[in-house]
Amino acid sequence: MKLGVGVRFRLVFVGVMVAFILAGCGLETKTLPEFYENDLDGVTRIVIWDGSTGYKKTMTDKALIEEFLNKMKDIKFIPEENQEERTGWRYSINLYEKGKRTFQFTLNKVNNHYYYTEPDLHPIVDEFYKNLNVKEE
Repeated sequence: MKLGVGVRFRLVFVGVMVAFILAGCGLETKTLPEFYENDLDGVTRIVIWDGSTGYKKTMTDKALIEEFLNKMKDIKFIPEENQEERTGWRYSINLYEKGKRTFQFTLNKVNNHYYYTEPDLHPIVDEFYKNLNVKEE
């Protein structure tokens, strides 16, 4: 099926505009190490908040921290097309270095922008949280 010049132009124009809008927002696909301004090896504590219960679990064991970050480091955060404000979150993850919180994100929001993840981050964090043998606070 051949498309007329006008139709082809409109399709190209729409594609360019979508790319321009996403680029204009400064949103691009990133991984956790690309978002994190410091070296992830410097993380000394991780707090995971469960948004459905309000409980949190804190990790300070270096081996657990490394295991958790290794599970997450290659996950791609891909910008959502819809950046309208939403409420609620399933898990909030807070990274600390020497007692100071250095980074916070939820499974679908980083730096006030919405993302989906490939692979899906929820089952990874959910399984890790449920199997984490530390007391809920």
